[in-house]
Amino acid sequence: MRTMQSHIAGKFRGWMQAVVAVALVSVLAACGGGGGSDSSSSSNNSSTTLNGGSLPASPTQQPIAATAANTVAITVAQGVNGVINIPTVSVTICAPGSTSNCQTINNIQVDTGSFGLRVVGSVLNSSLLSALPVSTIGTSQLAECATFADGYTWGSVRTATVAIGGETTTAAVPLQIIGDMASSTVPSKGCSGSAENTASDLGANGILGIGTALYDCGATCANATTAATYSNYFACPGGTSCARTAVPLTQQVANPVARFASDNNGVIVQMPPVSNTGSSSATGTLVFGIGTQSNNALAATQTFTTDGYGDLNNSVYNGTTVQAFFDSGSNAYFFADSSLALCGSNYAGFYCPSSAQTRSITLAGASSTTASVSIGILSAATLFSNGSNYAFNDLAGQIGGSSSFDLGLPFFYGRHMYYGFDLTASGGQAPYVGF
Repeated sequence: MRTMQSHIAGKFRGWMQAVVAVALVSVLAACGGGGGSDSSSSSNNSSTTLNGGSLPASPTQQPIAATAANTVAITVAQGVNGVINIPTVSVTICAPGSTSNCQTINNIQVDTGSFGLRVVGSVLNSSLLSALPVSTIGTSQLAECATFADGYTWGSVRTATVAIGGETTTAAVPLQIIGDMASSTVPSKGCSGSAENTASDLGANGILGIGTALYDCGATCANATTAATYSNYFACPGGTSCARTAVPLTQQVANPVARFASDNNGVIVQMPPVSNTGSSSATGTLVFGIGTQSNNALAATQTFTTDGYGDLNNSVYNGTTVQAFFDSGSNAYFFADSSLALCGSNYAGFYCPSSAQTRSITLAGASSTTASVSIGILSAATLFSNGSNYAFNDLAGQIGGSSSFDLGLPFFYGRHMYYGFDLTASGGQAPYVGF
């Protein structure tokens, strides 16, 4: 995940590769993105002219109703802190072994660019928080520093039973409790930037990471050699003097959907179309499982095998090979393009072209499948001029370097986005994404 903030908007992407960083979107008003795919059966056939330029035809798929047990409603609205283009769901957390010591937490961000559940400790009631066992390495308390482009979350690793919609994990799973440890315990190495340990800082009460990986770090943190340099986990004897540590997979923060009894091999993120000039809100559906029920068949027009983190590493933009990814945790498209004018300081980092723009990228994953998709871009200043809108399909901003192309939440509007989990360790499917 990757975040950038201004007084009105920000961006969010979790870079969960070798160094294993996590991230969150955090902004204060309205933002979005959009565009259509010329290869998607859901696209309409007409483009839109705005500000003297044109936008590509937008996809028009509608979400199914979130009425089945393997579904939950996704909401994009004002949320906890006026964050723009931030999709959220409700999650229920229970103390291990209990059906009564539970709490339902609203405004948990849906993030396909990270893996595992993270909840702000201050939103949990004291009875539940105290009943969530703190994980240990030897005799030391286990903590995690999840690092972002502009900051980090710090807190203990605990275990809880997790329920979303009508699905429940078969046992307690590891999750991060954000902000439950004193700032004085933050390690001097391994955490950088500003602390993002409150709901106000995050723009949400937590993050539900449901990307293609089953663990938030995997082999990098399980192996003592690589963990010594790259682990985001820390052993804290007595809750202090925290030092990097290797952590077995069984204790790493885990994708809770993969721990459901059924409907556990992937997810479908379904968002409705929104107006090219923005909408005050948007309601979609998160569907659990792919091909496990009558409501979750794999019906993608384009499907790409990815690396373990859901990235399409052989994609091409403007003649340059880029790592592309579909990230619901990014509130805009983020990529490098010197031909697009940047906004002023009020919307620093976002693009403000004088007329509507269309850009295309050729997507290519680990297999030979390729597809060209087009996205639309409107000036962030134009979009943000309506302070009551929180859902946008054509907001874009600059990313550092030219090696990445972040297809954030704007790409999701009007589409069904599929994420097949990496089950190769158990002899199952390789990770994939599709739409």
